[in-house]
Amino acid sequence: MLRLLGWFFGFGMFLALAAVAGGAVYLTTVSAELPDYTVLKDYQPPVTTRVHAADGTLLAEFARERRLFQPIETVPPLVINAFLSAEDKDFYRHGGIAVDGVFRAVRDNLMARMDGNSSIQGGGSSITQQVAKNFLLTSEQTWDRKIQEALLAIRIESTFSKDRILELYLNEIFLGLNSYGVAAAALNYFDKALYQLDLAEAAYIAALPKGPNNYHPFRRPQAAIERRNWVIDRMVENGYATPEEAALAKEEPLNVVPRAGGSQLYAAEYFTEEVRRELAKLYGEDQLYGGGLSVRTTLDPKLQGYARRALMDGLIAYDHGRGFREPVASIEIGEDWGLAVAKVKPLSDVPEWQLAVVLEMNGNEARIGLRPDSTVDGAIADDRVEGTLSGPEIKWVSKPLSSILKVGDVIYVSPIVGKAGIYTLEQVPEIEGALVAMDPRTGRVLAMVGGFSFAESEFNRATQALRQPGSSFKPIVYAAALDNGYTPASVVLDAPVEIRNSDGSIWRPENYAQQFYGPQTLRRGIERSRNVMTVRLAKDIGMPLVAEYAKMFGVYDSMQPVLAMALGAGETTDMRMTAAYATIANGGRKIVPTLIDRIQDRYGVTVYRHDQRTCEGCQAEAWNGQGEPRIIDNREQVLDPMTAYQITSMMEGVVQRGTGTAAKVLNRPVAGKTGTTNDYKDAWFVGFTPELAVGVYVGYDQPRSMGSSVTGGTFATPIFTEFMQKALAGTPATPFNVPPGMTTAWINPNSGVQAYNGEGGIEESFKPGTGPNLATSVIGLGVNAADAIQRQQEMQQQYGNGYMAQPSADSGRGGLF
Repeated sequence: MLRLLGWFFGFGMFLALAAVAGGAVYLTTVSAELPDYTVLKDYQPPVTTRVHAADGTLLAEFARERRLFQPIETVPPLVINAFLSAEDKDFYRHGGIAVDGVFRAVRDNLMARMDGNSSIQGGGSSITQQVAKNFLLTSEQTWDRKIQEALLAIRIESTFSKDRILELYLNEIFLGLNSYGVAAAALNYFDKALYQLDLAEAAYIAALPKGPNNYHPFRRPQAAIERRNWVIDRMVENGYATPEEAALAKEEPLNVVPRAGGSQLYAAEYFTEEVRRELAKLYGEDQLYGGGLSVRTTLDPKLQGYARRALMDGLIAYDHGRGFREPVASIEIGEDWGLAVAKVKPLSDVPEWQLAVVLEMNGNEARIGLRPDSTVDGAIADDRVEGTLSGPEIKWVSKPLSSILKVGDVIYVSPIVGKAGIYTLEQVPEIEGALVAMDPRTGRVLAMVGGFSFAESEFNRATQALRQPGSSFKPIVYAAALDNGYTPASVVLDAPVEIRNSDGSIWRPENYAQQFYGPQTLRRGIERSRNVMTVRLAKDIGMPLVAEYAKMFGVYDSMQPVLAMALGAGETTDMRMTAAYATIANGGRKIVPTLIDRIQDRYGVTVYRHDQRTCEGCQAEAWNGQGEPRIIDNREQVLDPMTAYQITSMMEGVVQRGTGTAAKVLNRPVAGKTGTTNDYKDAWFVGFTPELAVGVYVGYDQPRSMGSSVTGGTFATPIFTEFMQKALAGTPATPFNVPPGMTTAWINPNSGVQAYNGEGGIEESFKPGTGPNLATSVIGLGVNAADAIQRQQEMQQQYGNGYMAQPSADSGRGGLF
């Protein structure tokens, strides 16, 4: 018996040693395949990039995984306690493995095996084990992976503090709605910061790691509430909440309001998309969507709203003049018209309008049903709202409504103020345009609208549409002349000219009225936008010089030195034109437009700053009698400051007496220039005050004539004016700065000679060494005034009396103007 017992003991020891050896070999094999857990020291999770307006308003968020990194020190105890209660109540007491959880997991898996289910049933994982799995392992359900998870958990616990492990967990865990980490979940579920969460909200977020889809707030609301309440009960058990607090929290509904992604300011979609493209170009898409950049842009939300409204008003006014085209769609009116019209997607960025379906026609009146709203979970609301479309209230439609609409037509409508239930008809304009407003001292883009609706077309006409600027390019030609020996009183002949092209063809530029006006000063030429004068001037100074100035101003990168380009025949963008005018307003210092002021990385370190000017004395630690800090403007001086003031003064004349008189209502110093291209395909007004430079462009995306009455002065200038009236409201009128050293004299605007006693003259500014003409010397004839008059009479006989007709309201026809 003793020998038998000895044999059994020996055999048992052998088996035990063999098991230990086998276990050691197995653990060695499994351990050899463990990933390097020390990478967690340098782990940087993908974090959402956030874009803010100049005043801090959140504009947009860009991320593949919506995550905001939250240091453990800033996570509220309420949130920490909720997760500990739900996932690992002994987290701060165990060494990486929750023993009771392991025993429960073993029990559950043995029972599953007995039932014939070989897959792992629940892991009993501690928070540390979940960190190991989420960061270093896969999610496959195998025994090898579970053992690796446990080994890694022990090693992680020996290397990192508990707070660091919990920080990694709370910022990495997936919580549904594309939310990674607790900070993103608080925003995406409740539109709140973590510190704003109440007990019920914190408990619901803590309920989600077990399976966000299992507790989806809209698809499985009852399961979500039950799981949330279970977490609340665990918090009471662990002493983190009182029974009274728990009872109140369990009475609350889920109150989930999913947070929209993309642009957060409906009027700024074009701006935020341009910022997104710029960030991708600077840092690449990985940094854009995961770098956690904090971007402070130049956008002024108030000015952006004014810009959007002004452009919309202008485009709608033009479109209304062309009449009603067609409904948005036509649907079958069934038992529930609301469901049918809800399938038609409205423009999300035009909240002033609503989609409606025509339910009944009655002559010049229609009964309409408004498109139902969507509930928070995306379902169609049950309410059905009807209204009346009143023909007499729709001033822009002359026909009876019954002749243009029928039952089932889906249209846009807007409510008439002060008349409940009465609506007017709207339609999306075919015409498009852009408006850019920037600070002329810094180039900061304060507002940018790239079209009527970003939801309809993402094409940004402010930065992507290449269009001919027409006469709005002429100030560049005149600036080149003034910078090279000419004065505003220099006289250029406005008379027929023939230009022989390289192919032998003849180009005969014409003015708007197809008339010619004889000798004219440069001031009169730009105020009246004389095409022929501009061609003669450009020919006299040389187109290579004009091309160089166009490049310095940033209008073109490389302009063909042909005379047609002097009339704006090239293609450029609204942004470039506005920056060129801002350069003039800035005293000739080069303006480079920017949408971004500053970029900080995830740690708050500034990695980009637009303003590269240096400041002497700004770093002084204390005042020791030194003078004020001085900012050194190191930007390129592309134009003489005196020239910049002269061309500014001449463009003030455009507003006061020329083609841009619609802007006179601003009652403040305004300089600008209209532009209208061949066949009236594009209309421009680019102008500035000392505070703002604004460029407005309008035209069809597929260029075609807008009509012979549509010019920069009649279409673009009113849009500019509406914006400026609101943008500068309450701002005192400021005169343009006159550089020191200039002299003034009263000049006859026709002859360029000094006007005695200032009678009938215009006060003109001259650079040192220049002044009024003693006699009229006409560029284009090379003769004195007497000879010019004789030649003028000869040309009148040749071309008819219309040669000296009175100036027209605008200029250019049969060519670019």
